[in-house]
Amino acid sequence: MMRYIPSISLVFPAWNEEEYIEKAVFKATKALKNLTNNYEIIIVDDGSIDRTKEIAEKLAREDRHLKVLRHKTNQKLGKTLRTGISAAQKDLILYSDIDLPFDFKEIKNMIALMELTNADIISAFRFDRAKKEFGRAIYSFIYNFLIKILFRVNIKDINCPAKLFKKSIFEKIELKSNGSFIDAELIIKSIKRGYKVRQMGIEYFPRIESRSRASDLRTILGILKEMILLYKDTMRQA
Repeated sequence: MMRYIPSISLVFPAWNEEEYIEKAVFKATKALKNLTNNYEIIIVDDGSIDRTKEIAEKLAREDRHLKVLRHKTNQKLGKTLRTGISAAQKDLILYSDIDLPFDFKEIKNMIALMELTNADIISAFRFDRAKKEFGRAIYSFIYNFLIKILFRVNIKDINCPAKLFKKSIFEKIELKSNGSFIDAELIIKSIKRGYKVRQMGIEYFPRIESRSRASDLRTILGILKEMILLYKDTMRQA
């Protein structure tokens, strides 16, 4: 049982997400309201060309807990998350994709595990992903193996889009990734700085409304480039 519910910022990166945005905000709001009144939901529109901006701004006018930030042009996941994290005002920051990858009722369990283990970060991993997305599960296995070998970081599902972390960690770490490597960068730099990371399994719901862009060739090449840069930086500091 949780003794204390801290304030929480939920950051949603959004690029052409008109199919998901209202459902995500509705479900997140319901889950957060059941935990605390001291919360905010931050949507960072990454240069969408569909109705994402209009829908988000309409929702924000109706709910003071919702903030909308916008990039004029598409900046990719890393820059979008950094924008959202910089704007977050609460004690805890939760990052989630906006396509409902997990049940937001799990937020309560993530906070409870953080309190129980005195962790600084709760990094979720997806149960039975291979049954739902075999090809992407293989890609993820290889990626996690590379992270383990290069950085001596043993995380089951480092790119899982469900992470809860204390805002205070950013007093000692600076994120630089502009692309999808930002998940790994956050965990690697946090562990190297001595922050405690704990893992929690969640049931995962694959994207159904439109195709995921997480494993296209351009995204993978961007991840590899930023991985090499961080590896070189880590070796210089060793």
